[in-house]
This record gives sequence, C-alpha cells and structure tokens, in this order.
Amino acid sequence: MAEELRHAHTIRLAGVPDIDAVSSMLARSFDDDPVWRYVLPSERLRGGGLEAYIAIQLRTDYLAFGSVWTTDRLEGAALWAPPGKPMRTGLSAIIPILPLLRYAGARGAWRSIALLSAVEELHPKVPHWYLSVLGTDPPHQRRGIASALMAPALRRCDEGGFGAYLESSKERNLAFYNRHGFEVTNEIARRGAPTVWTMWREPRPAEP
Repeated sequence: MAEELRHAHTIRLAGVPDIDAVSSMLARSFDDDPVWRYVLPSERLRGGGLEAYIAIQLRTDYLAFGSVWTTDRLEGAALWAPPGKPMRTGLSAIIPILPLLRYAGARGAWRSIALLSAVEELHPKVPHWYLSVLGTDPPHQRRGIASALMAPALRRCDEGGFGAYLESSKERNLAFYNRHGFEVTNEIARRGAPTVWTMWREPRPAEP
C-alpha cells in the first residue's frame, strides 16, 4: 500500500497562475543540468536566469497549446509541444533567449544560440509530440513523478499514431527514457559544450 501511495500522483494541466511556481521549481530541477551550467556558469545568477527563461517559454510558447502538465502540488512539470505547433526557427528562436543576456552575458547567450542551432538542425520534420522540458523538484525525485507527468502525452501519441521526440543532456537519464520507449537517434558533441542526445519514440499500438 505504501508503494502504491508513493506513486499515486494527481496530474493536471498547468495554467497561467502556475507560471511563477512552476518556473521556480524547474529552475531548481535543472540547476545541475550540464547545458544550463554551460550557458549560465554563474552559481549566483543561474537560478534567476533559468526562472526567467522558463517563465517566457510557458507564457509565450507552451501554455496556449494545453500541453503543459504538472502535479497537484507542483512537484514537477512536463512541457510538451503537440503536433502542429509552429517551431521557432531563426530570429524567432533567438528572441526568447535575449533575456538571458542579463544572467549569462554575451558569451553565454552566444553559447546558447550556437548549441540551439546545432540541436535544431536535427529536429524531426514529421508531425510529432516534442518533450521540451521535464523536471521534478529535487526533494521529490525518484518517486515516479516524471513517469506520471509523461503519461498523458504518451497516451495521446499512441492514440493518434504520433512519434515523440526529446533531447537529453544527462547520460544517466537515457535509461529512464528508454524504459518509456525512447531510443537514441543522434549524439551532438560540439567542442567545449556538453553532449546532447536526441531520442525518438514510435507510437505503440493499442492493446487488444
């Protein structure tokens, strides 16, 4: 019974009132992320930069599509882009990064743009669900929250016959995603930058 309760999480769609809390929680979750430590090397400024960037992503690029899931107590969140959502490319992809100048400086912003461009080149062109961000507040990790947060979108993938795509900047997370059906498709290794792995999941047929 205790194990069942440990993995029983109420998942709901996030809304505008959740922006501040979700941004703060995800900033804590990604504080040790290799890419964000590369873009925002300052320990003092990293949290503020992460919060600002995630809040912009939520407000301008994800909440409107009804594909941001969180828990009833805001212990984690998953930001998905559904099929048909316009992808930001070129200048439109750079504009959301501009607020990072305050936290990362010109060098950090340039690093972000260069790495983003390399990652963007490999983004699938076929319609799919894209997992942009998945994070759990550190005190609540390893309790099944991340798996529960992924479930609604993966269910829609299977029901609609869509693939799912993500990028991971932590090698130790590859096994976790693999358990959910994702396979590594590419490894992005730029000189001086953290390695990023791209992963793809084929839709699973409905069980008889």
